[in-house]
Amino acid sequence: MSKDYSNEVEVARSYYNSPDAHNFYYRIWGGEDLHLGIYESDDEEIYKASRRAVDRIASHTDRIDENTRIIDFGGGFSGSARHLAHKYGCHVTVVNLSETENERGRKMNKEQGLDHLIDVIDGSYDDIPLEDNSFDVVWSEDAILHSNNKPKVIQEAARLLKPGGDLVFSDPMQTDDCDESVLQPIYDRIKLSSLGSPALYRSACKEAGLKEIAFEELGEHLVRHYSRVLEETEKNEKDLLQYVSQEYIDNMKKGLRHWIKGGKEGNLTWGIFHFKA
Repeated sequence: MSKDYSNEVEVARSYYNSPDAHNFYYRIWGGEDLHLGIYESDDEEIYKASRRAVDRIASHTDRIDENTRIIDFGGGFSGSARHLAHKYGCHVTVVNLSETENERGRKMNKEQGLDHLIDVIDGSYDDIPLEDNSFDVVWSEDAILHSNNKPKVIQEAARLLKPGGDLVFSDPMQTDDCDESVLQPIYDRIKLSSLGSPALYRSACKEAGLKEIAFEELGEHLVRHYSRVLEETEKNEKDLLQYVSQEYIDNMKKGLRHWIKGGKEGNLTWGIFHFKA
């Protein structure tokens, strides 16, 4: 895969490869996932809520079984891939920027006896060297936001899907009527000029020839999730300092508060999209 990454892709790669980020996500998010969760209570474990989110996304398609080929855009530690492979016996290809995350993911895949069902590719999901019409499902959880060219990512998903295949993904988004100026602190933190929005993804998917099947808006869980991450960070800060710098923790807490504020004020949302090729 090409290593000539765009600036924003290289920023994301460097961030997730950093020891601070790697250790923070691994220790606070429950060890498997880096994505948002669906909560049954305000104090539920992040791990359980994150697993529930994987199952909710999978419920949007009835195509997943032992014969299904899935590609996961931005799969982090490959946690979703392991959950899907274990539950359905399907084959999952994970495309993820961070080599350090991928190294941990491959190790965990092998430890859990699932490495024969999961391939992990180091690289960017906006330029994947795989053949057209190769997958039954393109999957992504809270990763497309890191691209400054989201329509290109959607075009790549459409290219890889078999006829009749499913694109299912979740993403933190700005609302369609959001005043972008209020989100500048978030843009600055993730080094982007904007987030996706429901309207942007609908337009990009239509342009790529994909048909919208469903959009399940779950914005309340964005606030719940980042609130839980902030609580766990503050509760475990003393122990976390063995692995993560104080500067990183302070910046993370500040960033989490921006996400919570944006969600509570109705400028941010989160949800699950389902489109069909």
